[in-house]
Amino acid sequence: MNYPPANISTQADDFHGEIVADPYRALEDIADPATKDWIAAQNELTQTALAAVPFRMQIADRLERLRAIGTAGVPFERGGRWFQTRDPGAREQGNVLFVMDAPDDEGRVLLDPDELSADGTVAVAAVRVAPGGDKVAWARMQAGSDWLTWLVRDVTSAADEADVVRWSKDLAAQWLPDGAGFFYVGMPEPKAGSHFTALSSGYRVMLHQMGADQADDEPVFVPDEPGHVPVIRMSTDGRFLIISVSAGLGAGHEIRVLELDRSDRGCRVLLPAAEARHTIVATVGGTFYVLTDDDAGRGRIVAVDSLRPGRQHWREVVPEAADTLLQAHFFGGRLVCHYLRDGCSLLRIIGLDGAKERDLPLPALTTLSGSPISHEAIEGTPESDVVHFEVESCTESGSLWRHDLVSGQTTLVRAAAFSLGGGYVTERVTACSPDGTGVPMFVTRRADLPRDGSARVLLHGYGGVGACITPRFSAMWAAWLERGGMLAVASLRGGGEYGQAWYHAGRLAAKQNVFDDFCACARWLAASGWTRPDRIAINGGSNGGLLVGACLTQHPELFGAAVANVGVFDMLRFHRFTVGRFWTTEYGDPDVAAEYRWLRRYSPLHNVRPGRYPATMLTTGDHDDRVVPGHTLKFGAALQAAQQGQAPILVRVETGAGHSAGKPGSKAVAEAADMLAFLESALSEKPLEIRGR
Repeated sequence: MNYPPANISTQADDFHGEIVADPYRALEDIADPATKDWIAAQNELTQTALAAVPFRMQIADRLERLRAIGTAGVPFERGGRWFQTRDPGAREQGNVLFVMDAPDDEGRVLLDPDELSADGTVAVAAVRVAPGGDKVAWARMQAGSDWLTWLVRDVTSAADEADVVRWSKDLAAQWLPDGAGFFYVGMPEPKAGSHFTALSSGYRVMLHQMGADQADDEPVFVPDEPGHVPVIRMSTDGRFLIISVSAGLGAGHEIRVLELDRSDRGCRVLLPAAEARHTIVATVGGTFYVLTDDDAGRGRIVAVDSLRPGRQHWREVVPEAADTLLQAHFFGGRLVCHYLRDGCSLLRIIGLDGAKERDLPLPALTTLSGSPISHEAIEGTPESDVVHFEVESCTESGSLWRHDLVSGQTTLVRAAAFSLGGGYVTERVTACSPDGTGVPMFVTRRADLPRDGSARVLLHGYGGVGACITPRFSAMWAAWLERGGMLAVASLRGGGEYGQAWYHAGRLAAKQNVFDDFCACARWLAASGWTRPDRIAINGGSNGGLLVGACLTQHPELFGAAVANVGVFDMLRFHRFTVGRFWTTEYGDPDVAAEYRWLRRYSPLHNVRPGRYPATMLTTGDHDDRVVPGHTLKFGAALQAAQQGQAPILVRVETGAGHSAGKPGSKAVAEAADMLAFLESALSEKPLEIRGR
């Protein structure tokens, strides 16, 4: 292989007495002309290699046809009007916002993101409808950057007001009950030229009054520590702004409340900072109903008196169960609780007095799904008895359901737009990690797939930040399955599928458990009779990219191919860019000696050694300001230099794209097609060969 040469320096850093080389430091500077040239050469090499795959265009065509099918989200009501996001299909940006007179109406287009730019790189990241249903605050995202600009659209005229709010990275604008303005989380404008690299800091909760200039917006809450992050939501009765303050991912949250009628008194602490997580589900009178994992690793709901919020005064409403209480909502005067049972969704209706009313029937091996811009898989209001929710699986895109809280009747409103059909099966299996922990995995395949050890398997995982990896639908996965592949989706420690203990068993000093779990899943697959190591590919993104990088460098013999998307690979410098420092609560702080040792032990970049690595593709976007591209560029350069086998190490950098959100449909299809073509070729009996640039 004749890989594009990278500039190599003698850069080295002293970490607590250990000198660690960083020869590819220059690749952190995405604006450096030399880095741009190197990226262009890498992209040329990658596209040259993939052009040799005879079935690449066939895969791309199938993905385009799947994209053309279209989808629709969960309808929701505000002020007597109904709203819904839809993807009509074959568009650059699919989140078209419709307004309707009833949930089943065709309605009219209120906001079409394809009209925002000629090349589709401007996306709608979030919509927040005012309580009266007459205005919509919507967040605009440019080229995949996490920076948001909030605008306000009038529902009647479908025209934007003059209001513009810039420099936010939070998706949760919260309207005043009368629609006179909205709260948002803002930051100071970064210095010119540092928008995509500067450390994110100075978070504060602001109030924007309609018709005012942003320069006149007043802060209503500034964290005591400049590095702490506030997250906002409005109470269900509209009396309180609820502010959750944390130091980073998974860190203990402090809950403060601002009583809107007495805002001059400022925010007061309702629940002090603790290791537990708290989410306020409902506010009724002076009582807050709080979902917490305090003294309940799988979650419970307690009633907290606003005048006596001390823990000794809590009243348990919904006790901890064997299932994991993931979310709860206050609809129709009841608690609609979303549980996970072995990684699959269960909906349970419970009264405010704690009395269980019923479980809602859901299809087997499915989970709730939701709109990418309204961020809810289940919708309702405190006043209405009607609840809508969407369900998906590994073989079916989302189907829409309606439940009547009074009659108890559940009705299928809209079948899934796409289904692989009855010729596929999904099974839940369990792999055994080295310490004896059982690791659940959902395995999907054609029913007639021969168990002869030759199956091509795509093993996907994440294992971090308490995120739940459950059966879900992906067009890329559907195409993989249609072409005869097997899909394995692992629920690793570090996720939230099994509650607090499961999460803590995969973070900080215990992070190695996540990598051990994933490798155990690969070993189970190889021993199952379905496949063998050289036919197993691994994939993950972001924290899941770290997962792929760590397993790739620790056990390259277990895999035939790997694709890591926007991965965190440099565990010694991740905290020096954009929002990276908030991850120290998840991974540890390299500036702390003991925690440095955890990170140094598994940091993918620092554990690349000369040897034989499986075929690997690393992808990133040049506008990724969450996990900056330098992670991928440096890791790719190190792997290419260390590769002693024949398998290719490819780097793919998308232009005008960020971490993942907001990517135009054509770019998303091209990337997915490249990934599938690469993996299928790499796992074939005659794998992909590259003989030069």
